[in-house]
Amino acid sequence: MKQPFNKALHRFSLATAITTFFLIIAGGLVTSTGSGLAVPDWPLSYGMLMPPMIGGIFYEHGHRMVATLVGFLTTILTLWLWKREQRRWMKVLGFVALTAVILQGALGGLTVLFLLPTAISVSHATLAQTFFCIVSSIALFTSRWWMEQDHRMMEESEGTTMRKLVVLTTASVYLQLILGALMRHTGSGLAVPDFPLAYGQLLPSLGTDQLAAYNRQLILDDIRLAADGSITALQIVFHLAHRFWAIVVTGMIVWLAFRLRRFSGVSKRLKTFSFILLGTLVVQLSLGAFTVLSRKSVDITTAHVATGAFLLVMCLLTTLHVFRLSRGKPFMEISYVPSQARA
Repeated sequence: MKQPFNKALHRFSLATAITTFFLIIAGGLVTSTGSGLAVPDWPLSYGMLMPPMIGGIFYEHGHRMVATLVGFLTTILTLWLWKREQRRWMKVLGFVALTAVILQGALGGLTVLFLLPTAISVSHATLAQTFFCIVSSIALFTSRWWMEQDHRMMEESEGTTMRKLVVLTTASVYLQLILGALMRHTGSGLAVPDFPLAYGQLLPSLGTDQLAAYNRQLILDDIRLAADGSITALQIVFHLAHRFWAIVVTGMIVWLAFRLRRFSGVSKRLKTFSFILLGTLVVQLSLGAFTVLSRKSVDITTAHVATGAFLLVMCLLTTLHVFRLSRGKPFMEISYVPSQARA
């Protein structure tokens, strides 16, 4: 017996994924505006369910409200999958999503209670990206397209190569987002205030005298990264790691995009993904440059965070499409045979 397409379930899972994207935007606004401790208690906000929405409280408590909505939607989605899905692995994936959103909420609370420690803050940001990937995958797995069994398939040799390429590309983007979170949560976003060079060099020196000169330049440019206005060599390393890994990511995505266009005869979706990936990459690189040049403008910085999340999910969905179309049988079986039938 085949798993029937459930239009309502698919639309609900898609709505959950879209709401999660808005949650990432809300989280980006919290970090971009420096509002992480605008509400110093948790789970309440100044001991209230609804504090005055002014200043940084608007961003921090607003983020909590969207997070609560996502948690509520994920709970419904998990129960719906458990009740209606015949694919066992989809039931499991639903509980993985629910576990992830609960853990994400706990990390968010710990981030506040322990005054924004780097390890917890970066873990919170990374799990947010991971959860977005999970719910986006559920939206794809519940789609009519995924459940169709008459797709044209790639040749096995080509499929093997493409599977490796899409996995490596997605992993490179995921690592880039971790580096970006590390940069943001260590206050390293403007540790290098110029672009495309770094203090006028390709690889700036990190000696004591040079660091002192960089700090003097930051003071002249009215850029303050810490209470004493100073930067460290480690902050520069974090910043440059994010920049240089972006070159690797760019090469991987461009390579993948052009390879995908070769398989438009297998599925027009692959060609569409190639255009989406290239377009999103151009936007993301531009936002990264303007984040520095605008001295971390709130709008630009937040858009950079959101576009990074969108790029990751597009890479993941491309990966799933390639796996779906590159085997003699569907990736993750779409059929369910009751035990009575097997007997």
